[in-house]
Amino acid sequence: MCGIAGWISDNENMIDRIDILNKMSRTLCRRGPDENGMFLTPDCAMLHRRLTVIDIDNGKQPMSNDDIVLVYNGELYNADELRTDLESCGFNFTSHSDTEVLFNAYLHWKENCVKKLNGIFAFAVYEIKTRKLFTARDPIGVKPFFYYKYNGGFIFGSEIKTLLASNIVKPEIDEQGLMEIFFIGPGRTPSNGVFKNVCELCPGECGIYENGIFTKQKYFKLTASPHLHNEEQTIEYTRFLITDSIKRQLVSDVPICTFLSGGLDSSIISAVASEHFGKIGKTLDTYSVNYTDNQKYFQKSIFQPDSDEEYIEMMINSIKSNHHNVIIDNSDLYYALFDSVNARDVPGMADVDSSLLLFCREVKKNFTVAVSGECADELFGGYPWYHNEDILFDDNFPWSRSQEIRRAVLKKGFLPHGEEYVRSRYEDTVQQTDYLPTDSPINKRMREMFMLNFSWFMQTLLDRKDRCSMYSGLEVRVPFCDYRIVQYAYNMPWELKSLSNREKGIVRKAFEDILPEKVAWRKKSPYPKTHNPIYWKLCCEGIENILNDKSSPINEFVNPAGIRKIISSPDDLISTWYGQLMKAPQILAYLIQVNYFLKNCIF
Repeated sequence: MCGIAGWISDNENMIDRIDILNKMSRTLCRRGPDENGMFLTPDCAMLHRRLTVIDIDNGKQPMSNDDIVLVYNGELYNADELRTDLESCGFNFTSHSDTEVLFNAYLHWKENCVKKLNGIFAFAVYEIKTRKLFTARDPIGVKPFFYYKYNGGFIFGSEIKTLLASNIVKPEIDEQGLMEIFFIGPGRTPSNGVFKNVCELCPGECGIYENGIFTKQKYFKLTASPHLHNEEQTIEYTRFLITDSIKRQLVSDVPICTFLSGGLDSSIISAVASEHFGKIGKTLDTYSVNYTDNQKYFQKSIFQPDSDEEYIEMMINSIKSNHHNVIIDNSDLYYALFDSVNARDVPGMADVDSSLLLFCREVKKNFTVAVSGECADELFGGYPWYHNEDILFDDNFPWSRSQEIRRAVLKKGFLPHGEEYVRSRYEDTVQQTDYLPTDSPINKRMREMFMLNFSWFMQTLLDRKDRCSMYSGLEVRVPFCDYRIVQYAYNMPWELKSLSNREKGIVRKAFEDILPEKVAWRKKSPYPKTHNPIYWKLCCEGIENILNDKSSPINEFVNPAGIRKIISSPDDLISTWYGQLMKAPQILAYLIQVNYFLKNCIF
């Protein structure tokens, strides 16, 4: 995993900008702490920061010959198959790095190479003689690719801060950016980078910059097709796809571990990984996260009926892993809110971000690669909104069905079209859904729900995972994001997906024989959050300090009375902000992050 950047200039000499290019490269040093490289000509700069995982001695970037230069961030999980195919076409390899595989794949297949790749990636190829730049992002959107097109050039990077370091991209927020922050955040509209005119390649999208023009196209999208497997075949094929994806992602030349919460998804990954490691005489290391005194203050809810400890212990005993439990201090959790904005460049999921950032920082002390269970819920119907028909058929984003709480914390009359903005984003997404004429009403709505979750909620979590892990130079792989699994799940009828009338029923059935029964059929529990009153107290004090400071930039936009009502009556929220993870403490924390963002990132 790495950080990439580039700058194509139509009328300036890039060699004269070497100091700025070095500044841009330094913004990516956390993503790639091991090596840095640069390819430079008068009209092109390609930058790379490397985190060495595969073929440590080789695979250096930018990789170039007389025809092309490549910068690439990611991992190819079918690199061996592609290498064999390319060798049969006459290509020779000097390393076992997947960078060289991608390099030769572009030489052979040109833009069509993206249709051959199974992995997580963002890359750019500059054709030296034609001065054409080809860019691409993986089908699911695991790796980021931001860009800025201006009259005279094109700038791209793995992070927004890299673009800002160019001095061409200004840290400006217009009305649309404010809509994103206050009505969409912590999500982002696909392709929107919040800052004015900053864009992002969407998942499964590629683009070409040539002669001052940037054109994009989709090379992967969710398409409806008949599901041809019966129940038994569906169980078998689901198990094959997930197991195959996990095993492909266990390849590494540096130590690798798994995240283990005791939930279904991380337990499946850890069980498969443990069996794989056992065959080669190794013991799997697993990691979980919790908070100081959390058991003391834990409160059951419909979304979180029990805590993780009992189930983690079951899994440790079952797979015999070497387990590490990371305990996060609640004060550290609060103060890491600011670092997590630095990591993401925009306000994020409050302590859901800061806890992951602190967790990954601890894991990085011993490991460079981890494997995590994100995204199974979006693909296989794991969230409550899939199973409550009142929510399911409500014509809104299920994690943010009403804008009341957002409107309540804003000044009267500010962003008057915020609700319309959200509505248009929802409708745009639903209209992209592909159906079959034979779809029943429930399966038609489930396709729409899949598209909404895939395009929005899942992207928010993937963005969080990438930024908060790479901020410490930790690569986190997500096997459920294999495009084969995504496409198969999209076309799986709901009655199979929810087998036994359970969330992710098909996945449970597929793996029940390798998990303790209580783990396999445990009710879904979300990412753990703190229940300690210390954190709530810090959030209340933090937002009060902001409201009482006339220089706080957020005061230009917010209604103090609405915020203080949350402080005085946290259990009386009129609506959710962004799903079950963002309750009263997280709403205050998000507003604290917004103020920090406006104060430190906007000039």
